Amino acid sequence: MINRPDYIAAIEPFIDKPLVKILAGIRRCGKSTIFEMLREELLRRGIGEDQIVCKRYTEMDIPENITAKQMYDELTAAMAGKGHCYLLLDEIQEITGWEKAVNSLLESADADIYVTGSNSKLMSSEISTYLTGRYVSIPVYTLSFKEYLDFKADSTLSRRELLEEYIRFGGFPIIALSEYDEQSAYQIVNGIYHTVVSRDIVKRHRINKQDLFDRVVKYIIENMGKTFSANSISTFLKSEHRKVSVESIYNYLRWLEQAFIIYPCERYDLQGKSILKTQEKYYLADVSLKYALLGYNRKMLDGAMENIVYLELKRRGYDVYIGKNDTKEIDFVATRRDERVLCAGLRPDPRSIGPRSGEPDGDPRPLPQICCDPQRDGYRHRGRHPDRSPRGFSACRTMVIILRLIR
Repeated sequence: MINRPDYIAAIEPFIDKPLVKILAGIRRCGKSTIFEMLREELLRRGIGEDQIVCKRYTEMDIPENITAKQMYDELTAAMAGKGHCYLLLDEIQEITGWEKAVNSLLESADADIYVTGSNSKLMSSEISTYLTGRYVSIPVYTLSFKEYLDFKADSTLSRRELLEEYIRFGGFPIIALSEYDEQSAYQIVNGIYHTVVSRDIVKRHRINKQDLFDRVVKYIIENMGKTFSANSISTFLKSEHRKVSVESIYNYLRWLEQAFIIYPCERYDLQGKSILKTQEKYYLADVSLKYALLGYNRKMLDGAMENIVYLELKRRGYDVYIGKNDTKEIDFVATRRDERVLCAGLRPDPRSIGPRSGEPDGDPRPLPQICCDPQRDGYRHRGRHPDRSPRGFSACRTMVIILRLIR
């Protein structure tokens, strides 16, 4: 098992606090491994093994049609006579009404409760009905580049080569843990995607016209990082002689968000200092999803790196928007409490990905930048202004700088 210490650091302030700790993210992003890490941390603190109750609620691990009451009774029995216990409940969204059982345990049992799931309803207003003010949400993402390097600590590849691999293969831990060729890696990611779609969307929401749903998903993935609306999708599908209502498209988008396949990015008006509700962008939970479904193409690198930066900002706790300043667009406006960062990235030359002939991995040439525009009214400035950046830069080196700047 390879550690992801940033997540343990995020959990630590809440250990033994009277709050339900909710970890949610796309399937196979590493939530179960984080629970293993948490269990080891608790043991390191002197907690007895019998006081740590781990339950995994996937379709293969639980009795068919188990009820929330049965789950409650089972957990109560597992804690009987053990004093203060730690409940680690994995993929709990499979149990209908789980939030009622967890609320009862929080109120009546001597337990510190942690849950994971692959559906954003775990962090929705529905939970607030039962756990008002008594839960904390910790989103879990696929690997950052920094984590990817940790996973590849024994690799003989240079950092630049590992960066190229990360951009092409994405950050699902199962891919990073082994050495796969491109076809095998995308086959695994394709399997993850279809599991999410079939189990978390089509089956759960009883979608009858799956071919139409699949076409909408393909449109969204093809236009990753571009502004569009439900109306524009509907108009496009009409041009293909496919009829789908705008309401259905809104439902599809919402269900894809709930399953953590996509993340919405709203527009932020810098002049009016308000969030605009039209022409959002959407980014994928991992860039490999696009390659697995559409195939890899170097022309996709621009959008892929934008997607990677978006996710990195989210990992660091920022709320991320598309910046609008009059008629101009800023790639990202990232806000975190009183801090705001404006990010505008240089566009790479897809032909330049990978090491150049005869150059060492750490060559000293001037580096291209992501630019965070100097805001004279309190925004933080990082990087070099695009007008003063060198020409002919490498996409690979641009990505390194992007990751450094938002580290």
